[in-house]
Amino acid sequence: MKRLLSSALLFVVLFSASKIFAQKEFTYEDIIFNSYGKLAPERLSQLNWDKEHPRYYWVKNDTLKIQSVNGESLNFSLEKLNALLNESGRKKLSYFPHITALNGDELFFWNDTEFVSVNVSRNSFVKILSIPANAENKTLSPDLTKVAFTIANNLFYADKNGVKQITNEKNTDIISGQTVSRNEFGINGGIFWSPKSDKIAFYRKDVSNVTDYPILNLDTRPATVKFVKYPMNGMKSEILSVGIYDLKSGETIFLKTEGEKEQYLTSLTWSPDEKYFYVAHLNRLQNHLAMKRYSVANGEFVNDIFEESSEKYVEPEFPLYFINDNEFLWLSRRDGWRHIYKYNNDGEFLGQITKGEWEILEIASIIGGEKILFSATKENPMQKHYYIVNINNGELKKITNEHGQHRVIASKNGKYFLDSWTSTDIPRKTILINENGKELKTLLISPNPIKDYVLGERKFFTIENDGVKLYCRMILPVNFDEHKKYPVVVYVYGGPHVQLVKDAWPYGRYDFWFYKMAQNGYIIFTLDNRGSYNRGLEFEQATWHKLGTVEIEDQLAGVKYLKSLPYVDTTRFGVFGWSFGGFMTTSLMLRTNNTFKVGVGGGAVIDWRYYEIMYGERYMGTDETNHEGMEEASLLNYVDNLKGKLLLVHGTSDDVVVWQHTLLFLQKATHLNKKLDYYPYVGHKHGVYGVDAVNLYKKLTEYFFEHL
Repeated sequence: MKRLLSSALLFVVLFSASKIFAQKEFTYEDIIFNSYGKLAPERLSQLNWDKEHPRYYWVKNDTLKIQSVNGESLNFSLEKLNALLNESGRKKLSYFPHITALNGDELFFWNDTEFVSVNVSRNSFVKILSIPANAENKTLSPDLTKVAFTIANNLFYADKNGVKQITNEKNTDIISGQTVSRNEFGINGGIFWSPKSDKIAFYRKDVSNVTDYPILNLDTRPATVKFVKYPMNGMKSEILSVGIYDLKSGETIFLKTEGEKEQYLTSLTWSPDEKYFYVAHLNRLQNHLAMKRYSVANGEFVNDIFEESSEKYVEPEFPLYFINDNEFLWLSRRDGWRHIYKYNNDGEFLGQITKGEWEILEIASIIGGEKILFSATKENPMQKHYYIVNINNGELKKITNEHGQHRVIASKNGKYFLDSWTSTDIPRKTILINENGKELKTLLISPNPIKDYVLGERKFFTIENDGVKLYCRMILPVNFDEHKKYPVVVYVYGGPHVQLVKDAWPYGRYDFWFYKMAQNGYIIFTLDNRGSYNRGLEFEQATWHKLGTVEIEDQLAGVKYLKSLPYVDTTRFGVFGWSFGGFMTTSLMLRTNNTFKVGVGGGAVIDWRYYEIMYGERYMGTDETNHEGMEEASLLNYVDNLKGKLLLVHGTSDDVVVWQHTLLFLQKATHLNKKLDYYPYVGHKHGVYGVDAVNLYKKLTEYFFEHL
C-alpha cells in the first residue's frame, strides 16, 4: 500500500511537471520581436470617430470597418482601395494606410508624398496635394486642404496649387518649424495651424551658440564625426521666437516676445477667432511662468493673463483649452495637484473647476463648451479613469467602470464614447458607452495572447517610507515554493515623468523579460519611489536638487521589505535599469553599502553636469547654483565603492545621454583598478533595437545567471 501510494504520488508529480514543461518559456526573440506583435493584446487598429458624424471606424484584416451608433455598417477593403489607386496610375499598397481622418464617406490618408481622399461609398479618388520627397515634420491644416512641412532648416507649405516656401534661412543654425527645447514642456512639434487654416504659427530657434557635440560614426573609413547641437547643463542654450505666417498675404510677422534671451516659450495656443496668440514665458531657471497674449495682426504684446512661480520649478506641459472666444481652461499644479482652472482673455480668474489629492492626466475634449472630458488618477494612482465635469457647476461624473488603464475617445456631439482598457486581468476590452458610462455595445474582448506561457504570479501592494505610501509590484518565480530562498532582481527607473507600477496587462519587452527571469527562479521587484510621476507635486519634487538621494532611500525601504520575506535570499540582490534607471542602478550599486551584488545599467547618466539644459537644470540646477548637490549626485565620486559586479552598456551614438557619461566612469574605474564590465552598442542611440537587441537581452540575462 505504501509503495502504491508512492507510485501514485510520483505520477502526480510527473504529471504536474509535464503540464508545466508543456507550457512555453519566453525566448529572446519573443521579448524583442513578438512583445509588441503577436504576444500583445489584440486591439482595434486605428480606432476613432468620424470627424462630423456619430460613426466610428477601425481597420481589421486590411479592411476599413465603419459603424454608426445606430447599427449601420460599411466595409471598405484594401482590394477596393488598390483598384482605385491602380486606375489613377498609382502603385498598389501592401497594407491599409494610416487614416488621417474620416469625414462622412471621405477617407483621408497619405499615399507616399501625396495627400489624397477616397469616397468609400462612391469609390472615387482625389489627389488633394503633394509634397517633396525630402519633406519632414508635415503638419496638416484643420480643414485637411493644406500641409506645412520643413526641408532642412526652412519651413514650407503646400496646397492644391503647389508648394510655397515660407522661410529662406541660409544659416543652418536658424531653424524654423521644428520642435524646440528638446521636446520638454509637452512640446512635440514646431508648426501650429490656426483654427480656420489660413495662418501658420511656428517656432524659430537660433542654435548658433549651442555646443556642437561630436557623435562618432564608425561606418566610414576612416571614422567620421557628426556634430549635433547639445545644450549641456550650465552652457549656452537655444534662442526662441515665434513667427506667424499669413497664407493670404504671404507675409510673416514675429511676436515681440521680450524677456530673457534664453527663456522658454511654450503652451502656444491660438484664440478661436485667430485675433490673438498665447505664449507661456518660462525663465531659464524654470521657476517663473508668465502667460501672455499677443496680437496676430502685428505681433505686439497685448496683456498678461497670469503668472505662476515656485521655489523649485514650474513645468507647463499643456496648451490653453478654449471653451469660447473669451474663456479658456488651464491645467496647473499650483495647489500641489494638477487641476483645471478657468480664465478669460483679460486675465480674470474665473475659478478652479476640479480639486482634490489626485492628478488630472489630460483633457481629452471639450464638449459643447460646457463639459470637459478628462482622465485622472482619482480612484487610485495605479489606475487611469475618465470623467466628465460640468464647467459651470463643477458636477463630476465618472464614465469608466472597470479597474485598469482606460483610453476614451469622444464623438463630436459628446453623447457617445469609445472606451478601450487593459488591466491586470483583462488583456484589452473595447466598448461603446454613453455619457453616463452605460455600455451600449462590446466591440472587442482580446483573448489572452500569452496563455500558452508559464508565468510567475504577479502581486501589487504598498509599503511606507517616511510616512509616504509607495506602490510596488513583485513577480514570483514559476513553481514558487515559500520554503525556498530566491534571488531578487530590482527593476528601477525612479525618475520624473515615469510611473512603472500600474494596473495593466503585461506588455512589451521589459514585462516579458521579467517573466523570463521568473521562469528561471528569480523574483522581480519594482517600486515607484518619490520623484516619479502621477503622485502630486510634493511627491515629485522631493528629489529636487538631490537626484539619487531620496530615491535610494525609498528603494532601500523596498529592500528592507523584501528582506523581511522568508523566501528571499538576502545575500542575492541585483538591479537593472536604463537611462534614469541606469543612473539609479549605478547609484544603488555604489551608494548602499554593497546591498546589491549585481547590477546592469543601460544608457546611464553618470554626472548631471553632462546632461542637457532643459531637463537637467529643472531638477538639478547648475554647478554654479547647486554645486553641493551636483557633487553628491555625481557617480564619479563613488567609483571606489564598487565591490559587486556591474555591467554598463551604452549606445555609441546616444544623443540623449551622451556616451561620454559611461566612458568617464570607465576611465575612473580603470584609474582606480576597479573591475567593471562594459559593452558599447556601436551605432545605436539611446536604445538598442533590431537584432542587436537580442544580443543585449541575452547578455543582460546571462549576466544575472552567472553572477547572482
